[in-house]
Amino acid sequence: MGRLKKLSLKQAFFLLAALGLLAAALLLSLVFAICISLQNSSAGYSLTINGGDLQVEPPQVAEGQAAASDWLGLVQLAACVLLPAGGLGTASLLFYRLKLRPPIALLQSSMQRVRSQDLDFTIPKLAEDELGQLCEAFETMRAELLRSNQALWRQAEERKRLNAAFSHDLRNPLTVLKGSLKLLRQQADKPPEPATLARLEAYTQRIEQYVEAMSSVQRLEQLPLHKQSCSSGSLRAELAETARLLAAGRQVQLRAVDFAPVQLDLGLFLTVAENLISNAARFAQSGLWLDLQRQGDRLLLTVADDGPGLPPELLRDGPQPFGKRQEAAADAPHFGMGLYIGQLLCSKHGGALHLANRRPQGAKVIAELQI
Repeated sequence: MGRLKKLSLKQAFFLLAALGLLAAALLLSLVFAICISLQNSSAGYSLTINGGDLQVEPPQVAEGQAAASDWLGLVQLAACVLLPAGGLGTASLLFYRLKLRPPIALLQSSMQRVRSQDLDFTIPKLAEDELGQLCEAFETMRAELLRSNQALWRQAEERKRLNAAFSHDLRNPLTVLKGSLKLLRQQADKPPEPATLARLEAYTQRIEQYVEAMSSVQRLEQLPLHKQSCSSGSLRAELAETARLLAAGRQVQLRAVDFAPVQLDLGLFLTVAENLISNAARFAQSGLWLDLQRQGDRLLLTVADDGPGLPPELLRDGPQPFGKRQEAAADAPHFGMGLYIGQLLCSKHGGALHLANRRPQGAKVIAELQI
């Protein structure tokens, strides 16, 4: 069997056919020998002595013996036709069972699985012949289809995450813009404050840049960095205004020690801060605590709240793009894009996002950025 698997289809067929004909020839010779023996045993010779001379008289063949001899001749004739045909038929059957049926059955079952969109299997190479090569080619095609499907699935997931991040991150700047417009309406009888106009202009420009950046990337990790010099005072003012607008109704305590100007992407920093502040405001019971400080070449933003804290699976597995968490004040599930986006952006800025729980209750998230 091992040698037969290494032969090509043509070689295997000729080998089995030759073996079948050889077996038929052996059986045919055996049939002829038996028939000749039976014919000889059915005929007899008589010996007579006439005047001292020995005479051998030919056998007297009876009518029944002649019929038996005719039948034996027919048997020999039939054996000359049937045994070679039987040998070839047996060789063909063995050829199908040993060389054709296993790979054909394997290919048929594989096609059924591919048709049902199941590509998580492997096709073994059963032999070295043409059908074995066909199985190997089918396995290569299956692996390529699986890789293509996985790539398409990853692209769809990346696009899904990108769209979710896009809609999620636009929500916070729009909230700031709405708050600024509300202040302008309340002060309709007064000239608009320069700080309010500057905030409207800055956030409008930031949304425009963000939309342009998101339209040109395929993954969140591809967002470009635009570093600029930022002072501690400007960052503290941005955090205070963001917390005032996103955490309305919550007590906010902000501590920011003065430090030398740092180089960072302000839009990225504010996106991370807005996500952390809005998450903390969503789950806080009464207040938030913000802390901004510099440690060497790192800028640390800590956002803490007095809510129920982070679930153990989030602390264990880290933020997931579509991980569900029950709202503290509502029953609708919240898709945890904020922490996930913050983690990606911190990593892009050479830092990380650290999650922990406070005692006796509450959550604490530290955004670390390399400056």
